Amino acid sequence: MNRNTIRLLILLGTLSISGIIAVQAYWVKRAFDLKEQQFRQTVMISLRNVANRISALYKLSNFDNPVSQLSSDYYVVNLRVPLEADVLEHYLKEEFRKQNLNTDFEYGIYDCDTEKIIYGAYITANFEENKSIAKSLPKTDKYINYFGVRFPSKTSFLASKLDIWLISSLITLIVTVFFGYAMFVILRQKRLSEVQRDFVNNMTHEFQTPISTIRIATDVLSQDKIMEQPERLKKYVQIIRQENNRLKIQVETVLNTARLERGKMQLEIQLQELHSLINEVTEGVQAELEDCLKLELKATKPSVYADRTQLVSLIRNLLENAIKYSSKPPCITIKTENIEDAIVFSVSDKGIGIPKESIDKIFKKFYRVPTGNLHNVKGFGLGLSYVNQIVKAHKWQIIVESEVGQGSTFKVIMKQEN
Repeated sequence: MNRNTIRLLILLGTLSISGIIAVQAYWVKRAFDLKEQQFRQTVMISLRNVANRISALYKLSNFDNPVSQLSSDYYVVNLRVPLEADVLEHYLKEEFRKQNLNTDFEYGIYDCDTEKIIYGAYITANFEENKSIAKSLPKTDKYINYFGVRFPSKTSFLASKLDIWLISSLITLIVTVFFGYAMFVILRQKRLSEVQRDFVNNMTHEFQTPISTIRIATDVLSQDKIMEQPERLKKYVQIIRQENNRLKIQVETVLNTARLERGKMQLEIQLQELHSLINEVTEGVQAELEDCLKLELKATKPSVYADRTQLVSLIRNLLENAIKYSSKPPCITIKTENIEDAIVFSVSDKGIGIPKESIDKIFKKFYRVPTGNLHNVKGFGLGLSYVNQIVKAHKWQIIVESEVGQGSTFKVIMKQEN
């Protein structure tokens, strides 16, 4: 699946999901508005019935329209006569039960003497009084004697009546999440596919170079005249040995990285002398780098508990990484120093450096720092990932300091306690 196809798929899917969400939101809003209108009508009918029952109690004529809505959840009702709170509460409960208005409400009666609304009570959805809640209700100049009723839980009450719509909204949400996850998986698989392709290409190139060199060397060694040229014979034998060792290291890196990630690598932790291992690794490249490699081994306590093979691999990979990403000739410094109960091993170079946005990614498997259209850096993209796995396996810490164009420093803080 090419990039344009994926983009088209994401675009069409996004438009489809957006359309479904928009339609769903529209109909949920319409359903809520309809329920709100029904709620208002029910409240108006219930309060009008209460007003007419009170009028009948005092032998007054019935009201045509005694109820006024002051806000979405607050209503006032004309009384014409003073009324006791207990009587009003009784009538309100009866009417609300009849109309199935099983939601919290609070009421108050206007007192002409004090010109204030005397708060009545807060009645819960099961029509029981909650005395712990007491609020003030707003006044109006529309009536002389009146009472007010507020429904503080109106929104939640109406939402509870939208069961089917809430279920359909939940299904829409699940579909949206599934779509997002599917797109994430598709993009992730595409990226992994590209990484795998690049890895195979890099691995093929890395293996072909030493194999071709070994084949050429063996062709030379197969000639009869080579026995008469011992120096030349020795040179080609050395080439085969070096290329064979290079192949061995590459294969071991791939296999050991996989083992460490699966947790199947058995570490043989023993006390190691770090300085001797550094000298061992750098011995093979000293002649190649000449004066470009500086060793500042200042640690007074250079011993550390580690797996020898993995520690050597860590040193070699950091050194090779510094060489690969340095200009020619490279300028590399290896340092050691003691801090408290640990030894700090660092490899510094004055190479191309690492962009800030890439520093958090360099330890990911197969990741290569982008270098534009240039592809002159060899490797699998496993070196730093392998180093990170070794550091984690030993419960150490690695720190990266880098600036583009100035170089990079990799510091490994190794605990000296077993």
